[in-house]
Order: sequence, then C-alpha cells, then structure tokens
Amino acid sequence: MVKQKTAYVCNDCGSDHSNWQGQCRDCNAWNTLTEIKLATSSKQLKDARFQGYAGAAGLQKIQTLDDINLKELPRIGSGTGEFDRVLGGGLVQGSAVLIGGNPGAGKSTLLLQTMCHLAEGMKALYVTGEESLQQVAMRARRLGLPTDKLNMLTETDVASICAQAEVLKPKVIVVDSIQVVHSEEITSAPGSVSQVRECAAYLTRYAKQTGTVIFLVGHVTKDGSLAGPKVLEHMIDCSILLEGSSDSRFRTLRGQKNRFGAVNELGVFAMTEEGLKEVKNPSAIFLSRANEPSSGSLAMVVWEGTRPLLVEIQALVDESQMANPRRVTVGLDQNRLAMLLAVLHRHGGLQIGDQDVFVNVVGGVKVLETSADLSLLLAVVSSFRGQVLAQDLVVFGEVGLAGEIRPVPSGQERIFEAAKHGFRRAIVPKANVPKHKLESMEVIGVSSLSEALDAM
Repeated sequence: MVKQKTAYVCNDCGSDHSNWQGQCRDCNAWNTLTEIKLATSSKQLKDARFQGYAGAAGLQKIQTLDDINLKELPRIGSGTGEFDRVLGGGLVQGSAVLIGGNPGAGKSTLLLQTMCHLAEGMKALYVTGEESLQQVAMRARRLGLPTDKLNMLTETDVASICAQAEVLKPKVIVVDSIQVVHSEEITSAPGSVSQVRECAAYLTRYAKQTGTVIFLVGHVTKDGSLAGPKVLEHMIDCSILLEGSSDSRFRTLRGQKNRFGAVNELGVFAMTEEGLKEVKNPSAIFLSRANEPSSGSLAMVVWEGTRPLLVEIQALVDESQMANPRRVTVGLDQNRLAMLLAVLHRHGGLQIGDQDVFVNVVGGVKVLETSADLSLLLAVVSSFRGQVLAQDLVVFGEVGLAGEIRPVPSGQERIFEAAKHGFRRAIVPKANVPKHKLESMEVIGVSSLSEALDAM
C-alpha cells in the first residue's frame, strides 16, 4: 500500500511547505499552515487528468496564433446594466466568476435577482449550502421576483452538484458559497484551504468543459479581502467585490480581476425594498452637495474602469491639541496624504504640521488613483484658509514630489464629463487642456503647485 503524501499550505500567501511549522517562511504569518493531501503517484495524476471533471478537457492539438479563431465570444446579458459593465459586457460561456463581500452587503440578493431574470430565457440552477430553500423562496417573494422558472438545489457535495447539473444542463449556476462546499476525497473540514482550492478547481473545470457560467460566492476576511487561499483568485476568470456599509443604502460593485473586460470597473447600486436597483448616473448621487457652499469642499473627476466619475472631496483642517497631529482619511490612502502635505509645505509655502487634517470622499467611494492629488491639496488649503471655493469648479491632477502637476490618463474625457454636469471652471494639468477651447467651460492648465494655488 502506497503511503499518501501530505503538504502544508499557508492560508495567507498560498506557499507550500514540506512540514508543519508555526510561521510561514514566505509571508512570516503565524499559525496559517494547513495540511492538504497530495496524489500518491504520478500515474494517479495522469489517470485523473482524463477522467471525469477532475482533470483537463482532454488532448488538444498544437496551433499557431494564425490558426486560432478570433471570433468574439458571445455575451449573455444579466438584465442589469451596471452588473454587465463590471463583467465586461455580460456573461461569457464557460467562465467562473467569484463574488465576495461583507455579510449583508447583498451578494445573495444580487445573484438571486440575476438568476430569476436569466431563468426566463434559459435553464438556470441556484445551489445554496448556507440557507434553506424556504429562506431563498421567502426572499424571492419579498422582492417580487418571478419564481416559476428558477431551479433550486440545496447541496454541499461538489461531486453531487456537478452530477445533478449534468442531468439538468443549465447555462448558469450559482454556488452559495464556496466555503461550505466540500469534496469527499479530502479529509479536512469544509472551508479549509484544501477544500476551497479543490472544490473551486472542480467547479471551474466543469464550467470550461460544458460551457456553463458559474458564480461562486466567497466570504471576506476582517480586512475586506477574499477569504481562502490566494490560488482561488488565480483559478477563476473574474473576481468581483461588493462593497457598502450597513448605514448606507448604496453599494459599489468593483471588478478586481477580469479576463474578459477592464479591471477596476465600478458599478453602483441602491438597496431598496425591492432589492438592488442599478444607479445609471452615479455622479449625480455622489455630487449631492450642500445648499450653502463651505470651505474645504471640492469636486473632482476620477476614472473608474472605462468611465469618468464625479465625486466630492471634503477636507477639515483644525488646530491640534495633541503632540502628534492626526492625519485621517476615508476613501483615500493615508500615507499619500502625509506625502502631499510635505509637498504643500515645501513647494506651496504652507505650514500645517501642527494642524489636524481630516479628508473624506463623500458617498463611500474609494479613490485608488493619483488624479485626486491636486483636488485633495486644494481642499486642504481651502479649509486651512477658510476660503470657500466655487460650486462650479472641478479639479484633478497628479502632484509630484517636486511640486509639478503631472497629466492623468483620459483627461479630456474627464473635462467633457464635468461640463456635462454643469461645471463651468476647471483646474487641470497643462498637458490635459483640450486643444479646442470649450464654450461652456473655462479650463485653466497648471504645471506646478504654486500655479494651482494662484488659480485657486
């Protein structure tokens, strides 16, 4: 009898170790190694490769790039424009999509709405392992969804799920969630590294072989990242994160990985009594500014995926009562704020090292790009001086360590979007100024921080 080999995999970084140890030698995390079972021989690996859904689709012939068919993959509309935008234009046959989010964010609600819509025109299967069928049916009736076409299944064994799907032959499958699905061939508990990895690989291979679209619901950790091994995100084709706080009715759907579309694409939804409703013009919501203008408030244009988005940034500068003044950001990088304040002191001549600085992006949007640098600094200066900025002013641009204002991608598209929403004045990098003068907007190009402060 051949002894079965084991390995130990880190839950955080996914690195392999030959024996158990308290600390991962790659990411230095403690108590994150989990035991997994390996194949006993190379013959078993070879046999499994061509049997069932536990292996590849079979032998494929070698081709050149000229021989490959470049016909565009057909897309399946989900019924929601914002969801299709994040997916890259719709669902692709044979793709595996991972959707994560905090508890109560609306993952199951969004997928249930989508599946009920798709079930009107094709076979769809909703597999739930965390909730009973009665709970899902009650939610569907509460949301007013059609319930006569969607097929339901409560199962946690991955082999049984694929076996019943082979009989039904659905076009779309939802597995809620991957953390509760298990395989009988693995001895560890559901939710462990080995179970999540093998079950995800099993379902992904089934999707590729049958052309079925599979949605996998994933849990998140305390820091907001997807739980489970990192290899899980490498297996799937598309990784989506549904974000939103419990005290806000708005939810943002952001694409973190997409093999069939743009990354960092953003979709905005509103949570209502009838479920998640798409917000077709999110700039109008994030720009719901106060009736009376105040210092420290400024509008900026950020680029999310393939479209510009107008948001409001607010800054509050106050005299600090502590030895170390506070630097607090919501929706922005705190380290970048500290760097920009140093640039403001060196090249702008403003010393606010003894002041508390608080910066917030209204609406719960997370700004990840550097085009918000100039608007952040001007909002800080506005609050520090008590100077109220015009309501029809929009600002964007990257600020370098030498105080220069660098251009940002898609600058003219950002200006046109701001003009569409009624803005009449813009302070932008000089390289982003349109060649043709706009009749409805005054565009001021600046090349240094001092020029931007003068224009302000």
